[in-house]
Amino acid sequence: MDAFLFFLLNMGYGVLTLALVALGLAVIFGLLGVLNMAHGEFIAIGAYSVYAAQSAGLPLFVSLPAAALITGAVGWLIEATVVRHLYKRPFDTLLATWGLSILLREGIKLLFGVDYKSVVEPVSGSSGVLGIDYPTYRIAVMAALLVCFFLLFLWYRRSHASARVRAMIANPELAAIVGINTKRLASLAFVIGAASAGIAGAMLAPLVQIEPYMGINYLLQSFFVLVVGGLGSFQGLFIGSGVIGSVASTASAAFGGTGGYVTLLLVSILFLWLKPEGLYAGR
Repeated sequence: MDAFLFFLLNMGYGVLTLALVALGLAVIFGLLGVLNMAHGEFIAIGAYSVYAAQSAGLPLFVSLPAAALITGAVGWLIEATVVRHLYKRPFDTLLATWGLSILLREGIKLLFGVDYKSVVEPVSGSSGVLGIDYPTYRIAVMAALLVCFFLLFLWYRRSHASARVRAMIANPELAAIVGINTKRLASLAFVIGAASAGIAGAMLAPLVQIEPYMGINYLLQSFFVLVVGGLGSFQGLFIGSGVIGSVASTASAAFGGTGGYVTLLLVSILFLWLKPEGLYAGR
């Protein structure tokens, strides 16, 4: 029974962190139609920001906003200099962001080297949950993500800014005609997507090995989530994260890490074949 509860907690952790990892890609792809191949590198920049901050003696609560600011600034620079000129040219944006991902990765190598880095968990030890011991930092991450996603959902459903965002998703041309500054909104969306990826990397940094190629795995996971869940809604993001997280946890427990990844790939291909718009694509 304890093993089953531990498995359920791991599954819940996997689903929530997947939603966080995929959020930035969902924002940029869902709102702007840009398949951002540099998404994984934004996550890596967030993780390295925490490593640099901790090496300088700064606590995690300082490094989290620093990671968001750094990745947001990098995202703004990329959108202003490259992506802004390639909207409505999906293949060109894919190639451009792919090239930028290589450039960012090489920049990380120059600054930090190619060896693995690690970050000390700000909260160590285990805490009792449902009668079993579970890592305290993972519990803190899950609690923080639940609160953040709830607040984000309320903002998306009830704020005037989110209404403008939904209008731009539905019909960018009409939104521009009625006075919505779609260029500014597009720039803001790209910055938010980049910053959320940085926060994901910062929060996961104490739990993973930090290295220049770490973003590739997170990019693939984000694609799997969007393929299954669909684009244009938070419901699709969470449904996709739930399906992929559950399949990943179950398949990895049954077949190991490689078998779990192959299973995820097969599930994604099946969804692309049978339901290419995803389970809950925005209308």
